[in-house]
Amino acid sequence: MSEKDERLKDVLKTLAAEFVQRESNGISLITITDVAIADRGGRATIYFTVLPEDKVKGVLDFLKRKRAEFRDYVTEKSRIGRIPFFDFALDIGEKNRQRIDEISGTIAAN
Repeated sequence: MSEKDERLKDVLKTLAAEFVQRESNGISLITITDVAIADRGGRATIYFTVLPEDKVKGVLDFLKRKRAEFRDYVTEKSRIGRIPFFDFALDIGEKNRQRIDEISGTIAAN
């Protein structure tokens, strides 16, 4: 990945975290974990995790409803020339990593 793409990922990750903190109702903890850039910066997928886990569907619906507002927020708060189209997705990799940590902790305790 190019340095330009890495900078774009960093900016989008920071802006997504700010936006979610500002827009969410605080019932669940939403953490932005990663950003994937596709189509030479034309598309970006924002990955997140949620606690408690039973709120995932509601948070995903909320974030998908807010995509246009997030795009406006990025336009307003950054100097990115070409604003990508955004999507949000649950970070399954992070969820799996947490489960592995939990299992290895249980094994180590025994």
